[in-house]
Amino acid sequence: MLMLARAGHGGRRQVGRLRIAQVAPLYESVPPKCYGGTERVVSYLTEELVRQGHQVTLFASGDSLTAAELVPCCPNALRLDRRYVDQLAHHYVMLEEVFQDTSRFDLIHFHIDYLHYPLSTRQPCPYLSTLHGRLDLPDLATLYRKYSGVPVVSISDAQRRPLPWLNWQGTVYHGLPPGLHSLRERPGKYLAFLGRISPEKRLDWAIDIARRTGLPLKIAAKISAHDEEYFKAEIQPLLRQSASFVEFLGEIGGDDKDEFLGNAYAMLFPIDWPEPFGLVMIESLACGTPVIAYRRGSVPEVVADGVTGFIVDNVAAGVRAVERTATLSRRKCRQVFEERFTADRMADDYVAIYEQIVHAKAATLPVQ
Repeated sequence: MLMLARAGHGGRRQVGRLRIAQVAPLYESVPPKCYGGTERVVSYLTEELVRQGHQVTLFASGDSLTAAELVPCCPNALRLDRRYVDQLAHHYVMLEEVFQDTSRFDLIHFHIDYLHYPLSTRQPCPYLSTLHGRLDLPDLATLYRKYSGVPVVSISDAQRRPLPWLNWQGTVYHGLPPGLHSLRERPGKYLAFLGRISPEKRLDWAIDIARRTGLPLKIAAKISAHDEEYFKAEIQPLLRQSASFVEFLGEIGGDDKDEFLGNAYAMLFPIDWPEPFGLVMIESLACGTPVIAYRRGSVPEVVADGVTGFIVDNVAAGVRAVERTATLSRRKCRQVFEERFTADRMADDYVAIYEQIVHAKAATLPVQ
């Protein structure tokens, strides 16, 4: 079902109806109950595509909620259900569901890294893979030398740097529904840390910044099974030592996240790894809360230094940034979010790439 794009009112692109498959990881539901980046983005994209009139089929866990046609590939999300031992097995069941009849779709959009490559490269349906993770691991170069023709999308330009020679179709920044978070123009009196506790997220630096500024720090974070040892050895002692100004809330989601970010003075993002995007940064901006982030990965593409937050290189600079946060406009943070990081913009960008891929595939088919 090949559809053409055409100009719409006000210059916005309008497109015909596409039959699109969205293939999500099974670790979290779509959307996730609490923590979850990739599955959350898949949800926002799927619902916006449905709203725009496309026919969307979502392959995800059975506890997912969507306006699309849901193909449940396991009863519940895998991460928090201890009955699931071999999580990869369920992803292969999902791939079998996807590839049973690809004629149902104009395009298949994968969000499961490289699991599908041996199958997707051997079937006729146009497809696309958004890469949601870091690409600087040496093993990935070996993999992509074999699969250099796979059409891929980056979620930031910085993400591409280790593998600039891949078959990049474009960069699409994540987006949120505009009504998901609400602007709070009055700053709160605490600093916020939201995400997961792992060595590369550097919660220890966030605690140090808060200690030096004298502001309380509230931490809402997930602890994965493989990070429990790090948490017990490195972070728990810090939390005990910092109990007078640090509050650990655990994993949160939904309205709790909106309140947590919206009532913060600033959100700390002191990462020490090549962050592919950092969804929490735009969640914070949607609430009007400035972001203080380390100069790593996608940060310079997301944070407008001196406008929506500050980009820093060390703890001392982070402390100075907190002291300067009062000069920033929370309304401007929200405005930049609305201009750059909404779900409808994200969906429009993806649809443009979908059409590009579908047209290119059609051009290679013999004339009937």
